[in-house]
Amino acid sequence: MLNPNITIKNLLQNPQVDAVISLIARLLIAYIFIVAGWGEITAYSATMGYMESKGVPGALLPLTILVELGGGLALLLGVQARLAALGLAVFSLMTALLFHGAAEDAINFMKNMAMTGGLLFLMLHGAGKFSVDYKIEKS
Repeated sequence: MLNPNITIKNLLQNPQVDAVISLIARLLIAYIFIVAGWGEITAYSATMGYMESKGVPGALLPLTILVELGGGLALLLGVQARLAALGLAVFSLMTALLFHGAAEDAINFMKNMAMTGGLLFLMLHGAGKFSVDYKIEKS
């Protein structure tokens, strides 16, 4: 009997397939943080006002930009990807709780929770073969 789980598992045991899928997954996760971090730079005052309206000090905006843009770029390149994924997971969880806890914002709450899960998975498994981390670890 055909078992799709076993078929996918067998496909993913190919090192090249694993490397490509790991790269694609890492790039897709990095994308949202890079875009968000850049958006906060270009709309600095508006972002600071939004943070303050939610009771978060606007003085934390530079740190927010560093976490999002810096962490996103670290994931993109696969540099200290486990640490970046952990930091972004904590950030995503805190953002869900601080900014998206209202019932009318449930979709963003769930999105942040899903990103937290994906980032924890990335932290667990690392950046993959197409990364700076892999090159450093193999040398």
